Amino acid sequence: MVDVIILIIVAVIIVFAFRGSVKHFKGEGSCCGGGTKGLIKEEDKVLEKSKLGEKIIKIEGMHCEHCKQSVTSALNKIDGVAAIVNLKKGEAAVSYDRPIDESQLKKVVEEAGYHVVSIH
Repeated sequence: MVDVIILIIVAVIIVFAFRGSVKHFKGEGSCCGGGTKGLIKEEDKVLEKSKLGEKIIKIEGMHCEHCKQSVTSALNKIDGVAAIVNLKKGEAAVSYDRPIDESQLKKVVEEAGYHVVSIH
């Protein structure tokens, strides 16, 4: 009888863990800070000068709105850069109004805790 109760408890834990994992990988979970209810969205950054160009950064490791906000904030701290991050595509579109070094873009994304796959 005790074995049956333990098996039921383990089964319930596995079901909840599976549901949480599915939400996490769909970007609906609270992997990095407690869900989207407490998320404070920053205003989109506008470039000071006319746009010189755009780069697309492919990023691995973003799973939720908090991840998206972390990457956006990190990139937008660079002078002359305005970023829009697409969580579903796993990429950031970075507009710039002055020459920008790709290594600097990679550095700030990786310091935020994510992996840069490519920049083009």
